[in-house]
Amino acid sequence: MRGRVVRIFLTTVVLVTLLGACGPSFSDSEIAACDNPSPTFGDPHVLSDYQELAVRFTCEGVTLAGTLTLPSGSGPYPALVWVHGSGQAGRLTYKAPLVQKLIESGLAVFSYDKRGVGESQGVCCPGDSNHFNLLAADVAGAVNALRSRSDIDSKQIGLLGASQAGWIVPLSVARFDRVAFIALVDAPVVTTGEENLYSRLTGEEGGQASGLSKEEIAQRLKQAGPSGFDPVLFLKQITVPGLWLYGGEDLSQPVDCDLLILNQLKSEGKDITTVVFPSAGHGLLDVPPTDPNALPTLVEWILKHVHLANQ
Repeated sequence: MRGRVVRIFLTTVVLVTLLGACGPSFSDSEIAACDNPSPTFGDPHVLSDYQELAVRFTCEGVTLAGTLTLPSGSGPYPALVWVHGSGQAGRLTYKAPLVQKLIESGLAVFSYDKRGVGESQGVCCPGDSNHFNLLAADVAGAVNALRSRSDIDSKQIGLLGASQAGWIVPLSVARFDRVAFIALVDAPVVTTGEENLYSRLTGEEGGQASGLSKEEIAQRLKQAGPSGFDPVLFLKQITVPGLWLYGGEDLSQPVDCDLLILNQLKSEGKDITTVVFPSAGHGLLDVPPTDPNALPTLVEWILKHVHLANQ
């Protein structure tokens, strides 16, 4: 018996060691910050109707790399920092329809490779394990990098993100409060536990739908209740205008629950705009999008919340 116990113990130690070696090795401290990112900028690459340059900045021990895309001219321009969703996502450049539309509208766009992706150092992807502190600090570092440039209007920098950004952006803004507005697409405001349960019941996560009706799924969510990271704690601290765009047939998150939360915050005085595209699913900014009206709606709202230098 004793030999068997020893063997079980040793097997457990080996499994724990292997899991630790295969799992994420990042440290996601709640005090993570990026007040002094020490940005460096490459020479501008000027094209017919836009210009772009390489950017590097340092946050919490790693260097992140990205691309700043600007309209042609000297500015200063309102700017947007793109906040990625889940997975190993690289920077968005002018090739992306989203970036093209924003540049054509007179806005600058900064997008960087996520930690551990492309030219960025570090370990990807803490957000996929519900660790958002480092990612929120990285967002603040990107904003601070832009604020150092004379061709960017430091008072008109906003955050634009999708999906998982719904948890990262409120955390970043509440802690560092250095943006003029936020615009989020397909972005949950429910807890991480509720989103995970919903996506499993719909079959979006795991590939096997439960077969339950919308009403039955809603009841399951109500019974389970909130769990995990809760962005509402941080949304309550935000004072800047915010936009949320949703697809009514999103299988990744319970849009009805998101809207209840946002409407409650709006009733408490928050400057919140919500738009739902009834027949669309997750991926309003995908190529192709689940609704072609999402991008024009997004840009129209942003332009109402900035002042262009040439106007």
